[in-house]
Amino acid sequence: MIAVDNLAVEFSGSTLFSGVSFVINPTDKIALMGKNGAGKSTMMKIVAGVQKPTRGNVGAPKDAVIAYLPQHLLTEDNCTVFEEAAKAFAHIHEMSAEMDRLNHELETRTDYESDAYMEIIEKVTDLGEKFYALEEVNYDAEVEKALKGLGFKQSDFTRQTKEFSGGWRMRIELAKILLQKPDLILLDEPTNHIDIESVIWLEDFLVNKANAVMVISHDRAFIDNITNRTIEVTMGRIYDYKAKYSDYLQLREDRRSHQIKAFKEQQKFIADNMAFIERFKGTYSKTNQVTSRERMLEKLEIIEIDEVDTSALRLRFPPSPRSGEFPVTVKDVSKSYGSQIVFKDASMSIARGEKVSFVGRNGEGKSTMIKAIMGEIEVQGTCELGHNVRVGYFAQNQASLLDPELTVFQTVDEVAKGDVRTQIKNILGGFMFGGEDIEKKVGVLSGGEKTRLAMVKLLLEPVNLLILDEPTNHLDIKSKDVLKEALLNFDGTLILVSHDRDFLQGLSQKVFEFKDQRVIEHFETIDAFLERNRIKNLAEMNLSK
Repeated sequence: MIAVDNLAVEFSGSTLFSGVSFVINPTDKIALMGKNGAGKSTMMKIVAGVQKPTRGNVGAPKDAVIAYLPQHLLTEDNCTVFEEAAKAFAHIHEMSAEMDRLNHELETRTDYESDAYMEIIEKVTDLGEKFYALEEVNYDAEVEKALKGLGFKQSDFTRQTKEFSGGWRMRIELAKILLQKPDLILLDEPTNHIDIESVIWLEDFLVNKANAVMVISHDRAFIDNITNRTIEVTMGRIYDYKAKYSDYLQLREDRRSHQIKAFKEQQKFIADNMAFIERFKGTYSKTNQVTSRERMLEKLEIIEIDEVDTSALRLRFPPSPRSGEFPVTVKDVSKSYGSQIVFKDASMSIARGEKVSFVGRNGEGKSTMIKAIMGEIEVQGTCELGHNVRVGYFAQNQASLLDPELTVFQTVDEVAKGDVRTQIKNILGGFMFGGEDIEKKVGVLSGGEKTRLAMVKLLLEPVNLLILDEPTNHLDIKSKDVLKEALLNFDGTLILVSHDRDFLQGLSQKVFEFKDQRVIEHFETIDAFLERNRIKNLAEMNLSK
């Protein structure tokens, strides 16, 4: 059991949260929720022990193991996959080395009666008790077993970690966590940059093998599948629900309804008393009553209504100019990098108005095909855009293409046309740019903020072919809902790459699967494809256990 007691964090005189207390039980699977900036990541870092609170503390058993996976991976680029995974046992190797060092010192010293000599003996004894109490393990074999279980081949073990994509680096970090057998796993946005198969594996691991888990995620399907408890951080405090995310949403709405009712009743009570005070102020016979009511109002704690996202925001793409019958035609396209074949003899025709998804593991060629369609890379075969095609392209590096000298408002204002210009502030607010944020220069924004701004800009441009490569990374649930509704109403052609199953649901009628150097066309909805493959992948995982 891990106890969080009276935590408070203050920055430059302002309070992020205070008086936060809760207990993490051995089998809890907790979703840590709240709007961006509420303090979720900060709270997780404090529980992980990588950040200190202003006040309060986190209590855990002396031998408790807490494993933390941050948003940005910490794998080094100067070691192999095997070496990185083996760091899970670094503390054991350090313990063994320290015992060897102390024993060598005992052998070489001659001051047998000194306090220093006795102190070394005590250290060796303490370390020995801990070390020899550990289960005898072939650590190399354990590392190999974990990596293979996560999909790595034997030939991958000696490759440098820098050769792998974000999804595979995530698996290396997860291998380290698996090997540590932690009492608590802390995950901050673990599904960003990993493919659907990796997410399915992670869900299975967290539900069936992990002890306690606390996760921050904007992937609705992921958190609903793994959690049984939701802690919401809002307005400097927390609310703790013994419920998974979808149930928590209803409970939160009920709570807010009660707050609104109580707030209105309190405001009426205040107004009635203020009227009494104004009416009888200066009346000698009512002096005591007036004074009493004034003091009561001074001490009254005003009911606060929890912040709520503006769910009423609706955004539509401008009407699409009419394109030719087939906006995208790919014929016998092959692409290699040196001896590595990404795909070969791939062909596809995407008709006007079709919404299609590109799916497959990281590294199988989804983004490469998009770059080929956009003419950004050379390939064998032909990739053609049809007549009058106007492309709206959101790449994974889209944020870096914004003008750093423009403000947030100017960036959007230069592409907005017609009546939509009167709604720019509301639109920006829907993507978490509020108040003074809209006057910030793009150059000072974080990576996530730039990504959201690039998405807003794209939403306002009149196009008839949208190509979106992982558009939901760095978007919160509300922003994703706004984007998804706009895509559902988009009357042009859509090519979508995403690992977010909840976001994908209902968005495409055809699937192109990138697998084993091939591009396979599936004439089924993304929902049917994902369900069929979820069952298949889980069956494969169970066979490999």
